[in-house]
Amino acid sequence: MKQRPLGDAHVGAIGLGGMPMSIEGRPEEARSLATIHAALDAGVTLVDTADAYHLEAGEVGHNEELIARGLRTWSGDASAVIVATKGGHLRPGDGSWTRNGDPAYLKQAAKESARRLGVEAIGLYQFHRPDPKVPYAESVGALADLLDEGVILRAGISNASVAQIDEANEVLGGRLVSVQNQFSPAFRSSRGELDHCARLGIAFLPWSPLGGIRNAGALGSRHAAFAQIADTHGVSPQQVTLAWQLSLADVVIPIPGASRPESIEDSARAAELELSDEELARLDSGR
Repeated sequence: MKQRPLGDAHVGAIGLGGMPMSIEGRPEEARSLATIHAALDAGVTLVDTADAYHLEAGEVGHNEELIARGLRTWSGDASAVIVATKGGHLRPGDGSWTRNGDPAYLKQAAKESARRLGVEAIGLYQFHRPDPKVPYAESVGALADLLDEGVILRAGISNASVAQIDEANEVLGGRLVSVQNQFSPAFRSSRGELDHCARLGIAFLPWSPLGGIRNAGALGSRHAAFAQIADTHGVSPQQVTLAWQLSLADVVIPIPGASRPESIEDSARAAELELSDEELARLDSGR
């Protein structure tokens, strides 16, 4: 698979989003492990998770532990795989989401994530979502401390504005390596953040790049241009969508969620799909 820069490392152009394997409608563990293994077999070397990817209040870190098992039981060499996890966004277990950007909490959460992942240092740790009750610089400052202490190897942020990207990079002393924002054919309002990351050489990781768990399967029916171009190439609209995103900047690394081996195998093939300038312009215009 083609490679993309992620700070001082390089990863496959397509990542794996682990969220669908741990929340509502999650599959049996055997299928989840098969999905993780299929992703690694396809050349995926970036796996995205979070301590908040779980169902019940008592299973915080469910997805982190699942990803760790998948890596341990894979037949290949997982040493080059970077696991990206996040902290600061929580699910109390009642279907709602809460935020906690307190620096002391984030530092402890990162250490708990490292324990669940079975690593001495987390490959990429991201502040999940800004907490309006805590100054942003203070929350990001926790990441700087975690870098200095060797608890994490790389620092990123998620759900951030252009101003927050610049603030985080300043607080981190130029060590911000990634921004994970929502971006898809139906959600393009973070294009400004994507372009800003491209100018700075910071990886941009679109979450829900296919429109989210409920909408990914219907992507072609919702976006005619993606379906028509997919038919021309004999591939899925999902592949076309990811190939289009990859074309937007060399820093873009989509992380489509998957809970079936077939889904991530199809997504991984997008890294090799070549679209014409005319096709890309049509997709970019949304017509």
